[in-house]
Amino acid sequence: MDSTFNIKPRILAVDYGTKRIGLAQSDPFWMFAQSVGTFDEAKFLSEVEKIFRLDGIEKFIVGYPLGDGGETNRMTRLVDEFIAKLTVRYPAVPVEKTDEHSSSKNAMHFLVEQGVGKKKRQQKGRLDRTVAAMLLQAYLESQPK
Repeated sequence: MDSTFNIKPRILAVDYGTKRIGLAQSDPFWMFAQSVGTFDEAKFLSEVEKIFRLDGIEKFIVGYPLGDGGETNRMTRLVDEFIAKLTVRYPAVPVEKTDEHSSSKNAMHFLVEQGVGKKKRQQKGRLDRTVAAMLLQAYLESQPK
């Protein structure tokens, strides 16, 4: 039996907000999403740099907040600016946008289903990092095995 493992660089998922940025990373085998945390922009970039140095980054998955009809809005433009900064800082790492419509609502339902109490659900950042992990898990599950 072959005992080698196909360890891969991380895929990072980002839930960008004007106050907080939720971050999740793949495991080294691209099977599971792991919440990393919620950060302001400076701490986010520091955390990403740490992951980049330790494990490498294969790709960024960034939640893209389109409106109900698929239209862009103020937040979409802010996310585009954020993506531009990521691209300058990590030019060799591709960025893929993913629809995050209803992601906060879905994450809140997930936290309720997991038995997370109301007080913990309302903690700043919990929802952001949960959204990032859910976006990444959906991406990982959509990839051919």
